[in-house]
Amino acid sequence: MSREQEADRRSQADEAEGASPEASSETRTGAEDAVLPETSDSGTNPDPASQDDHASVADADESDIDGSGGGEPGGGDSDAHEDPSAPVAEDGSAGVQVRGETGAEEAAAKDEEAEEEPVHEMTFTEHLNELRVRLMRCLIGAFVGFLACYGFAEQLFMLLMQPLITLLEPSGGSLIYTGLPEAFFTHLKVAALAGLFVASPYIFYQIWMFIAPGLYEGERKYMIPIALCSAICFVTGALFGYFVVFPFGFQFFLGYASEVIRPMPSVREYFSFSTSMLFAFGLIFELPLFMFFLSVLGVVNYKSLRKFRKFAILGSFVVAAILTPPDVVSQCLMAGPMCLLYEIGIWVSYVFGKKPKESTEEDASQAKA
Repeated sequence: MSREQEADRRSQADEAEGASPEASSETRTGAEDAVLPETSDSGTNPDPASQDDHASVADADESDIDGSGGGEPGGGDSDAHEDPSAPVAEDGSAGVQVRGETGAEEAAAKDEEAEEEPVHEMTFTEHLNELRVRLMRCLIGAFVGFLACYGFAEQLFMLLMQPLITLLEPSGGSLIYTGLPEAFFTHLKVAALAGLFVASPYIFYQIWMFIAPGLYEGERKYMIPIALCSAICFVTGALFGYFVVFPFGFQFFLGYASEVIRPMPSVREYFSFSTSMLFAFGLIFELPLFMFFLSVLGVVNYKSLRKFRKFAILGSFVVAAILTPPDVVSQCLMAGPMCLLYEIGIWVSYVFGKKPKESTEEDASQAKA
């Protein structure tokens, strides 16, 4: 009976292969599954040969499913596919370490690029809008300073006139005004001048912040210190002109007075002259800060500044001749500090500026040697 069932099973398998060649393996497997319950239901023991055939077919299917000969350690396929657990773990940890180092290097490179690249490139219209905003803020700051100083306009006026009044008193001279509103407007101008000096830190801050969008990220950290130092240098230059230059300059001019020619300067002329001198000395005292800014940007370095020292000295006397009255004393009192400030700027560039490429290459070669 079992042989007849086996023959029926094989005939059914052959028919299934002939009907659909693509699903032959599935049909054969289904036929085997269908035959096994029939044998169990019949209650007869199958032939040992058929059991061996079923066992071989099951083992073959399992080996096909596993793809590596599977379950038994030491099988034929297991020799070809060795267990790579330990080396894979080592390679994986090494790969993770390499990836970590590479990621850190990439992050550092990105940070450097972020510091070297401007954050946002502004258009021409945006620059004009930024300029308008900064100018409005400067005007507001100057107006606030004017309001703060207007209550002391009389004291400030007398303080500004003091160097000339001190020299006029022995000869009986004095200041005059030729127009009725001249004294009133001079008091307003003095209060406005004092307000500019009071608000100078805020004004210089707005000026430097207008320049900031064109700088790199690493260079913008100097903006606030530069603005503060700009105000200090400007006020220092104005004080130098007031306490040092004014007495010598006025004494030189008043030396031409005689019994026939008596000095009687007007308030408006004196205010115009003194204001121009104060602003001139305030600006020239910005020279070291300007050289520091160019050195940080890498535009100049201490070697180039030393190379052009003689031209800087000549330019100092030319600028002094333009900004000061046509007398030797005033020119020397302005040209001398400019030369000294230029030397200070060279040392500032040496300390804070970027080193020249040649010296950097030489240092690198010496370090390798």
